[in-house]
Amino acid sequence: MRRIIAEDLDWSLATVSSLSNLCLQCIVSNFEEKPIYEELTSSEKDFIQNRVSLSLPLHFAANVFPDGVYWKRRCEQKWKVCDVSNYGESWKRMFFERQLENIIELFIPGITEPKTVLDMVTLCKDHIKKLNIAQLLPPVKEPQTEDEEQATELTLENEDDKSGMDHFDFRILLDKLTNLEELHLVYKVKSCGMNFEWSMFEMTNRDCESLAKALKSCKTLKLFRLHLSHLEDKKCRLLVKYLLDHPSLRTLDFSHNVIGDSGARAISKLLTKSKLEILNLYDNNIGGPGAKAIAHALSKNTILVSLNLCLNRLSDEGGQAICKALLNNKTLLHLQLGANGVTWLTALSLSSVLAQNNTLKSINLSCNTLGEVGGNALEEAMSHNTSVTECNIHLTDIEERKVSVINQMVWNNQFRKQETSPREKNTENAN
Repeated sequence: MRRIIAEDLDWSLATVSSLSNLCLQCIVSNFEEKPIYEELTSSEKDFIQNRVSLSLPLHFAANVFPDGVYWKRRCEQKWKVCDVSNYGESWKRMFFERQLENIIELFIPGITEPKTVLDMVTLCKDHIKKLNIAQLLPPVKEPQTEDEEQATELTLENEDDKSGMDHFDFRILLDKLTNLEELHLVYKVKSCGMNFEWSMFEMTNRDCESLAKALKSCKTLKLFRLHLSHLEDKKCRLLVKYLLDHPSLRTLDFSHNVIGDSGARAISKLLTKSKLEILNLYDNNIGGPGAKAIAHALSKNTILVSLNLCLNRLSDEGGQAICKALLNNKTLLHLQLGANGVTWLTALSLSSVLAQNNTLKSINLSCNTLGEVGGNALEEAMSHNTSVTECNIHLTDIEERKVSVINQMVWNNQFRKQETSPREKNTENAN
């Protein structure tokens, strides 16, 4: 019996592919030269996206493929971890946001061409809603001779910040991202090795001015976070100056910096003019005078819902001022004053607030020295309060029995809230 041996090792006696599949495979093979996509049906488009080459030029693919399988394949090829839920379930948005973040994080002033960033922006500006920049590189310093180093040391005290280290200039970018809503920045270098300098972990005055102007031009920004960047009073005041009339900013996070009383006074002006809803000043150097300025603004504010002043230096001067401001403020829901060196005096002030204020939902007084008097005052106040559903009083020198009683009152408020919520929903549905 004679046998036919195929030259094609992949050939088999199985049913030959349909003509339509053969046509689609031909389209895939020649897609870059002759892109046929819009004319296809939905299932045919999926066939193309699942098989077309991932090495297509980005400017070409960006204009052809909408969000879908193709961008999922490109993301999974480029990054090991791809959680699309952080990007509004959009694979195309994930790809372009992370691609732009990588370009900015590897941008070296004076070496990288700004055109590299601008070319990417033209492709992705409609898809960028959030940028999380984990490092900003300084310019490359040329090695100095011994004589040059000595000359530098002699003139260092007379130099202004213009000769310092600059980073990526956000003015070339932010006004072009018309859908940007969140910007997270940190001025630091991830891996500096033996080239460590403190200036690698802070922004210069020139950086601050260019960033402030860029923020003002980004009219859609809702959340701005600048942390771990050695942001001090002078730079804080400059940033606030440009943010005073920002039309959309709702969340400001200056945590883990070195802002003092002068910077806090500037921020207090922001509370009177802007539409901020969340203010995070965790881990700074704000003392009593700065806290009093914030308290004065808080007493007149009707928008802010969350204020985090943990790990500052408020002392009772600032703690009492913040608490007294809540006698007039009826909108703040979350207050955090942990690790501020406050004592039972602040606890007494807060207790007088809790007896009248039924707006606050969460309080953090942890890592302060409230003692027995503070514990008694909070216990008495919580017996009249029905709104607080979270109360952190760990490490406050309040005896365990009182902590247990206060926690029980908080849990009772939580239970009542859970019972009330279904009734409110049912009432709304009935209406």
